[in-house]
Amino acid sequence: MSAQILDGKALALKVKSEIALQVKKLPKQPGLGTILVGTDPGSLSYVAGKHRDCAEVGIASIRIDLPQTAGEAEILAAVTQLNNDANCTGFIVQLPLPAAVDAQKVLAAVAPTKDADGLHPSNLGRLVLDSKTIVPCTPKAILRLLTEYQINLSGKSVLIIGRGTTVGRPLSILLSQKAVNATVTVAHSATKNLAELLKSADVVIAAIGKPHFVKPAMIKSGAVVIDVGITRQDAQLLGDVDPSVIDVASYFAPMPGGVGPMTRAMLLSNLLELAQP
Repeated sequence: MSAQILDGKALALKVKSEIALQVKKLPKQPGLGTILVGTDPGSLSYVAGKHRDCAEVGIASIRIDLPQTAGEAEILAAVTQLNNDANCTGFIVQLPLPAAVDAQKVLAAVAPTKDADGLHPSNLGRLVLDSKTIVPCTPKAILRLLTEYQINLSGKSVLIIGRGTTVGRPLSILLSQKAVNATVTVAHSATKNLAELLKSADVVIAAIGKPHFVKPAMIKSGAVVIDVGITRQDAQLLGDVDPSVIDVASYFAPMPGGVGPMTRAMLLSNLLELAQP
């Protein structure tokens, strides 16, 4: 068996072309703001990519870059600036923030109506209630990718490895909603029967930041495998899943080229939602 690749690059191009057409129909050009603190190479690359995406689809860019030494008050002032900027349709605070900064306090200061990442407490609360809301980008990207390849999750056993607030937890809520109807298990560092859960799961989504943690022998034949994790190691970017799972899985979203491009595309999708009159 050789898995079909879930091609996030190709789908992201398709989504961006659709967004570009919709942007042209808006009465006012939307603007995406970013707040970046420090010079983390991964964050710098990611933010730069977001602004390239904006240029491709006709969205204006508003960029605030702060030094690594920026304190909480300075970061909150930048949030207030974008909250009050009429040209900023929505914005994101690039994570991680410096250790001394209360990231949850900063995210809570973002106006919910400008929360392009879907991480404001009120937007996450609406996700829990299955109300219309801005969905966090990576969970939205994963579901969009699965939907594109007509992978029906209703009644399927989905194992999410990782319980982070940007992927694992919101994804578990999204996939368990009635519209999707998956049976979701979230595994984490205290999970004692991970091997058993992996072997029985119809869908495995790895988001823990441990290079090549998921091996082919761990999953059942024909499982759908989604690699979300990313780790820098010896000048390489490695995912959470050993690429050789392609020989066991039925579908595989690799890293790179799977979820990552779609996550950026979903940020544009969220901004488009915020821009609707």
